[in-house]
Amino acid sequence: MPRSPAPEDRGAAVGGGGRRRGRATSAGKPELLGDGGGEVRRRRGRQEALPCGRSNAFSCPPLPPVVPSPASSSASVSNTGELVAPDVPSTRRNVPSMPRPEFGFVSLSGRSREMEDAVSLHPCFYSPGDDCSSPLHFFAVFDGHGGSHVSALCKERMHVFLAEELQKASSNFGESQITVDVFTEATMRTFRRMDELALASCACGSVGEPSCGCDQAGFSSQIVGSTAVVAVVDRHRVFIANCGDSRAVLSRGGRAAPLSSDHKPDRPDEMARIEAAGGRVIYVNGARVLGILAMSRAIGDKYLKPIVISDPEIRVRERTPEDEFLIIASDGMWDVLSNDLACDIVRRCLRDERRQGPAEDLRTDRCDGGAAAAEHANPGASYCSMAATLLTRLALGRQSSDNISVIVVDLRRA
Repeated sequence: MPRSPAPEDRGAAVGGGGRRRGRATSAGKPELLGDGGGEVRRRRGRQEALPCGRSNAFSCPPLPPVVPSPASSSASVSNTGELVAPDVPSTRRNVPSMPRPEFGFVSLSGRSREMEDAVSLHPCFYSPGDDCSSPLHFFAVFDGHGGSHVSALCKERMHVFLAEELQKASSNFGESQITVDVFTEATMRTFRRMDELALASCACGSVGEPSCGCDQAGFSSQIVGSTAVVAVVDRHRVFIANCGDSRAVLSRGGRAAPLSSDHKPDRPDEMARIEAAGGRVIYVNGARVLGILAMSRAIGDKYLKPIVISDPEIRVRERTPEDEFLIIASDGMWDVLSNDLACDIVRRCLRDERRQGPAEDLRTDRCDGGAAAAEHANPGASYCSMAATLLTRLALGRQSSDNISVIVVDLRRA
């Protein structure tokens, strides 16, 4: 068996959105630099262009609300090593240009041999109404267990399902904007659809009934599941939907404000629900459902239905001028870092950016669906990505043994 590389040598996904690009920090291993405008895979000293992130996201503001950008667009790398987004012809006229939030992320396997986390970032994935004045931005972390195919499926489909359900719910309620009722109904339906899809999927990647009949079908696919913490941000509110023990935390006025509550089996209300469903909480290396699963809610996990459910807890916060940033992360980070410490680290990084006074004309990524201008900033200078990287390194230094995925969203300019 090959020797496991040191934590700092493992492949990682590192990215940023908005003004600057992220840069991979690991050495000697395949790594991924991602952002809202494009992705570049670095393979031992050479860079290979991947399809632009816009081809997998949904441009905003669309009419109808969900319109994919041309799949032929691709990113390129300049002779200085900087990421240059392609020119994508606009298919709309007289559409207002809306700034999108700046963000950065890191996702790596850490000390775990398998990478089961997934990160989903889709700025401007949906816009309600006809005036397209309030685009919604989608950020999510999916922490898989038993395998990676459910978290990968969530990354691929969750934002698509949510955009569809938001449109349906808006029609049902007769609303032109996203209200709390619209978001709640749409999100509940989205998580149920995602759970049904996960239950009908196989670890080999096939989806649908009847089962594909491969060697991975059956029990090996039924023990796979994933948490899901989803943050949807618009100009006025932050919507959070959480299922499992990943977490979202808001920094407001210099203080950490949790926006989700971990679904642990020994949480009093969750324990009561588990027992009412005929299950038990057994303490084996911590509280676990039937002594197996360390969380009480998850997408997938067919063999633990109906004790483990996929219904999310939904919270809505009105945005205020005191809102600074949002941290969304898997338990690989939260198990070893407190909310206050994580927010303090990010706050210091973003404070450094404010002191240096970044040029506003570099903020070229906008939700106008038109051509994306080239980026001339240092790809490694994204302060959101820097903050996510520092959180990850500190979690590794504190002996986190799980995959670690972190998203930092700067709310001051969103």
